[in-house]
Amino acid sequence: MKKFIVILLAIASLPVVAQKRTYSTTGGELIFSFANPTINGQTASNTVRFSPFFNIQTMVHHDLSDHFGIITGFSLRNVGFIFDDPASPGTYYKTRNYTVGLPIGLKAGNFDGRFIYAGYEIEFPFNYKQKKFVNDEKVDKFDEWFSRRVPTFYHTLFVGVGLVEGTQLKFKYYLTNWFNKSYTDGAGNQPYANFDANVFYISLSFQILRGSRFYYKDKSSGL
Repeated sequence: MKKFIVILLAIASLPVVAQKRTYSTTGGELIFSFANPTINGQTASNTVRFSPFFNIQTMVHHDLSDHFGIITGFSLRNVGFIFDDPASPGTYYKTRNYTVGLPIGLKAGNFDGRFIYAGYEIEFPFNYKQKKFVNDEKVDKFDEWFSRRVPTFYHTLFVGVGLVEGTQLKFKYYLTNWFNKSYTDGAGNQPYANFDANVFYISLSFQILRGSRFYYKDKSSGL
């Protein structure tokens, strides 16, 4: 992964004069997330989590030619997963993080139509929230700013395809375990010591702005 990041950074450092055009796009994501949780060696079943709100991303595009370019940017994302407690039938949890992400990647294809892209993104969680349900009744809820229950940052990889009219379909995988396994609560317990979970999701994104103008207006004007 380190070699992959170095290659991306090397391409990103190419002289500006080699770029055909530079512009930004801003839009949102509809995220359908999953995980592969294992608790104390037992597989915990999970269901899809849908998060349509407060997923915002601004991407800076450096088109080096008509069919090849690099992307970077900034994201604000609501991502998490839902899982059952295998040791307690009828009990399940909903967990999520708000994160700030810094992506970098490559893209190739027809940038006014279909193209593919892939890259790496580091995400920094800043608000963790958890809900506990027993027999479909919510019995506990809390959220924490800059929680020690989760890592300081997540390493992630993504791949996607640009479709028509600014829509994109993306797959993303979190290489870092969702929880901080060394976290110790006030009673001296380590609730995540034997909890392994890597989140992944599929999202449908849509671009609203190109620069400071509406995407569709700019596209039709050729800007």
